Amino acid sequence: MQKSLTAESTAAQAQTRFKVLGALSFSHFLNDMMQSLIVSIYPLLKGEFHLSFVQIGVITLTYQLCASILQPLIGLYTDKHPKPYSLSIGMGFTLIGIVTLAFAPNYTSVLGAAALIGAGSSIFHPESSRIARLASGGRHGLAQSIFQVGGNTGSAMGPLLAAWIIIPHGQASLAWFALAALLAIAVLASVGAWYKRRHLEGSTGANSRPAVVAALPMRKVAWSVGILVVLIFSKYFYIASISSYYSFYLIEKFNVSVQSAQIHLFIFLLAMALGTLLGGPIGDRIGRKRVIWVSILGIAPFTLILPYVDLLWTGILTFVIGLILSSAFSAIVVFAQELMPGKVGAVSGLFFGFAFGIGGIGAAVLGGVADRHGIEFVYRICAYLPLLGMVAAFLPDIEPRAVPRPRPK
Repeated sequence: MQKSLTAESTAAQAQTRFKVLGALSFSHFLNDMMQSLIVSIYPLLKGEFHLSFVQIGVITLTYQLCASILQPLIGLYTDKHPKPYSLSIGMGFTLIGIVTLAFAPNYTSVLGAAALIGAGSSIFHPESSRIARLASGGRHGLAQSIFQVGGNTGSAMGPLLAAWIIIPHGQASLAWFALAALLAIAVLASVGAWYKRRHLEGSTGANSRPAVVAALPMRKVAWSVGILVVLIFSKYFYIASISSYYSFYLIEKFNVSVQSAQIHLFIFLLAMALGTLLGGPIGDRIGRKRVIWVSILGIAPFTLILPYVDLLWTGILTFVIGLILSSAFSAIVVFAQELMPGKVGAVSGLFFGFAFGIGGIGAAVLGGVADRHGIEFVYRICAYLPLLGMVAAFLPDIEPRAVPRPRPK
């Protein structure tokens, strides 16, 4: 059987660059922490500008669409024209967005700030995902998990920081987080320098541009990507119901304070960070298809009973949901990268972008549902979304299998 030489197979023999992965994860932590502040201060913005749930959803939609539409295009472009320092430039957009949001005098300015932060995210994610794969040393699931856990941990910190700093001191206190953006710019400049050196080293020599051959026919690849898209839809539409409206749900149903609601949201997001850290290495060991299937479909029993339990069990169930559900994304991204070898940036941009887009659309749609039927109704209908995880059974088996050694004659 003839094997095709790929860049990934070469990387598999390399050393895992944990310092680079750590820098990417830390930058992802800062990036997503700043992004999560938008969602975390929704109760403050709702009162300050007298917003409806639909208007709250449009803020998320604006941020997510700016992130989602640009990401595949940026990933496709940088596959052909790598830009080592584009990560720092993207973080510059986030810096401007945070400062704009801190001093936004009206709803339109808030939307503009959300768009800038979304644009920064669209540059950050596909290129940093590519560098994580380059630094993986062949342990692609582990590398994606290290990269992703930084982002999920940052998202989890957003509600806590909002409860401790922004809610007590007001919208203008957001400006302090510009320091986090400046720190991320410096770290990403160092990562960009490593990437530039590695790219230049990799571009010299006879095998710098090896042929890349897809393992499956294009029709099968398209079918498989379609299944992954359905799974991303299920995952991120459900996450939109938690990330955008969980605080309002707890305040309305259980009459908790804003600070208490933010702490509950932090617990959910922390569970997502833990699940992300586990999902990639487990996928490397037992197969990504199994992780994807269990992660999406496995939370269905918990989501179905969530709307009917008390506050204590609501916290417990959302922790379990976050832990299991978050283990899928790293596996999905690496699975898609293996379906389409040689297109790491485009694949990463497509799936990060689609995830953000679905989250934004979900937030806007669910905001309208909440305005019309109440916030509790949102959780009753979203409970059925994980059942879409059954389609994971139709994914192809592309996991590498051990080839038996021939017996000596």
